[in-house]
Formats: sequence, structure tokens, C-alpha cells
Amino acid sequence: MSVIESLRGGLIVSVQAYPGEPMRHPETMAQIALAAERGGAVAIRCQGLADISAIKGQVEIPVIGLWKEGHEGVYITPTLRHARACIMAGADVVAIDATRRARPDGLSYADTVKALKEEGALVMADCGSIDDARMAVEAGSDIISTTLAGYSGEREKTAGPDFELLDQMVTEFPQVPVLCEGRVHSPTQAAEVMAAGAYAVVVGTAITHPTTITSWFADAIK
Repeated sequence: MSVIESLRGGLIVSVQAYPGEPMRHPETMAQIALAAERGGAVAIRCQGLADISAIKGQVEIPVIGLWKEGHEGVYITPTLRHARACIMAGADVVAIDATRRARPDGLSYADTVKALKEEGALVMADCGSIDDARMAVEAGSDIISTTLAGYSGEREKTAGPDFELLDQMVTEFPQVPVLCEGRVHSPTQAAEVMAAGAYAVVVGTAITHPTTITSWFADAIK
């Protein structure tokens, strides 16, 4: 079974901790990834070369790797160099910013994907709008996702998953795997996005970020 086919109908768990957070350590991320695999995850999405390598050494399911650098504009695997490094660290799929904004290395999104595909890489396009998705598909991306909906300035940030964008992407690109990622905060929402046609669903915060999960409960009982 191919890597992409193994994702069909499944739950992808995003395992990330940010600098300065208590769990910000590759070994910890790898342990959480292994726990997610045992819980039924079909793949792990993770950030940073050390985490990619550590997680790849623990799990048997595919690893979707990315490298965040910076905090504004294009910062999810922003350059071809970052993408190549993720692959070298062990990522089975590399996730990159697929918005139409200028990239730090001056390459276009299409240039970046072309180079990666020539090297045999699988590319996940993190989109923020339907126009991003169109560009990503034209460039030859293997997977498109709603990851950046509400974060790139083109769409309003929804309280939960961006069902409208998901529907647009699924309808326009039935031949391309469309992942729903972003603000999927409950099993019910995960089931809803799958019913809406998503190829697979990505859940991060609601599974792997205890600080946020704790705050939801703490705020609810105040």
C-alpha cells in the first residue's frame, strides 16, 4: 500500500510543542507519537528536524514532516532547503506552505514542488484558500489541506473546521486527496469533516496539547 493510500479515511495526529513549552523535547514528542499510533493514528504530522528523526525512529506509520522558521508570512517549511532537510531527517511526506505569498528563497511554490518531485518526495500543500488549492494542484502537489484557512489573511478564521473551504476543495478536486486540518476539536467534528468528504482528518491541539486542553476545562468551570 502506498503512503498516501494508507492515509485514506484515517486520523492523522499532529504532535508538536512550541519553544519554551514543558514538552518541548524530541524524545517526549516521539513518546506521544507512539501513543497516538497505538490509539489508531494512521500517520503523524510533526515539526522540526530533531522531532522528525526521533518520531520516525519510534513509529511504523508514515511521518508528515515540516520545519517552521519565523512567525509571519511563509514560515511552514518556507524554502526548498527546509523541505529537503525534512526529507533527509526521515519524513515520508513533506508539508509546505502553499499560499501564494512570496517565499524567502525567491522560488515560486511550483518551482519548489517541481524540485521536490524530481527528487522523489511526496508533497502536502498547506492551503489557506481555494485559490491556494488550485495553485497547489496545478503544481503537482500529492495532497492538499485546509491547514492555513484563517491564518493567511484570505479567509476569516472559523471557530471550528473550515467546512466551506473543505467543501470547495473536495468538490473541485475529487481526484486529489484533501485533508481537513485546523481547529478540529472533538471526535464529533472529526466525524463531520470525514462525512463532508475529507480524505483524512488531522487533529493536533485536542489530542497532543495538554495546556490548551486544560484551559478548555478550566475556562468551562469558571
